[in-house]
Amino acid sequence: MSEDQYSAAMRFIFEAGVLKRAARTGWWFAGVKHPETIAEHSHRTALIGMILAAMEGADPARVTMLCVLHDTQETRTTDLPHIAKRYLAATPNTAITADQVAGCPPAVTDTITAAVTEYEAGETLDAIVARDADKLECLVQAVEYRHQGIDNVQRWIDSSRAALRTNSAHRLADTALAASPLAWLTPPPKPA
Repeated sequence: MSEDQYSAAMRFIFEAGVLKRAARTGWWFAGVKHPETIAEHSHRTALIGMILAAMEGADPARVTMLCVLHDTQETRTTDLPHIAKRYLAATPNTAITADQVAGCPPAVTDTITAAVTEYEAGETLDAIVARDADKLECLVQAVEYRHQGIDNVQRWIDSSRAALRTNSAHRLADTALAASPLAWLTPPPKPA
């Protein structure tokens, strides 16, 4: 590998760091003053994806990778709220990814490009599960914001729930809607 390829790979790594500072802007419409970042969303999406993959018989490692990469393009486009998409012609995520990884070592370029292409096509079981993880994470975040007193989140819950395709994602959504986000603080009862 050439120094240029190492430099290109490092540029992508630095660029991904922007996601740690970039807010998920759609929540501003619900009244959330300081919404989670894109990186925070992607992190929990990856965890949810791993769990859903295990439940649905998909490849947990592949699904986790798809989830980690699903919003990396937002370093260049930001997190556009759905209403903005009515007025803007968006460049496909696959094209943005191609620009992001241009010049990287071929194995890096191929790995990232294939994952983003698979996620965007949404046809394989792994991609379906990864997309469900993205929507379920949004629903879970809405439940948490509602628990924190933000009451204008129902549209996010409804649209996320309607987009779910797997049985496990539907069951987890039902559980999230019936549960308290802080229930994990109370340990389960010990077996008798």
